[in-house]
Amino acid sequence: MLIILLFFVCHWYLAIFSQTFLQHRYASHAAFSMSKFWERFFYLIAYIGQGSSYVSPRVYAIMHRMHHAYTDTEKDPHSPKFDDNLWIMMWRSRLFTSGVFNNKIEIEERFLKNLPDWPALDRIAHNWLSRVGWIAFYITFYVLFAPSAWWYLLIPIHIVMMPLHGAVINWFAHKYGSVNFAMNNTSKNLYPMDLLLMGEAYHNNHHKTPSAINFGKRWYEFDPTYPVILFLNWTGVIKVNKINKNSNVELE
Repeated sequence: MLIILLFFVCHWYLAIFSQTFLQHRYASHAAFSMSKFWERFFYLIAYIGQGSSYVSPRVYAIMHRMHHAYTDTEKDPHSPKFDDNLWIMMWRSRLFTSGVFNNKIEIEERFLKNLPDWPALDRIAHNWLSRVGWIAFYITFYVLFAPSAWWYLLIPIHIVMMPLHGAVINWFAHKYGSVNFAMNNTSKNLYPMDLLLMGEAYHNNHHKTPSAINFGKRWYEFDPTYPVILFLNWTGVIKVNKINKNSNVELE
């Protein structure tokens, strides 16, 4: 049982860390910069951590930039206001990311600036053979180490880890939670659920200052990714731009 729990927890946090660090804060908002070597290193971490549900950082960034530009409107790629339920929103997001990846959706030029890109890895990761291979790995791991068949119920979570994390934020953090900043959108904070989401649950805070490297605003809103970013900046792996480092605002 212990090895299954450890596997699940490691997969969960590696997936959400790579999403918030690479796809979200780096690719979407350019909160910091890094060399091509380190960019591709974190691409590989994301591929390993997200596995069968990996989404190209380039595609993710385009979608997320559009979400900020068109929050809660018909042009928002994922808005609870325009989908009847969570599953419809997830499917619409899936169709959108697929369309962007396959160049079937025309994207405004402003959303295409300074995007990271590793076409070779993205082609491999988005290929159905890769996705099926990861699914086979998850199933095999559980067959070998799960103490009973009941644990197999966790396998679907492994398979859809990336969209599951996104759905929690894009659906629930626009419908429920608390608000630190009055804004012209429905973004909310899901405290204390952020214990599972590495800063991503402070969605209202993030909409207020999208490029801030610390998503927490109140003293008790701890963003676990923030000290990691500070450490990587200190070691020289990444470089946080001064404007982003100091972009937090005072509570209103």
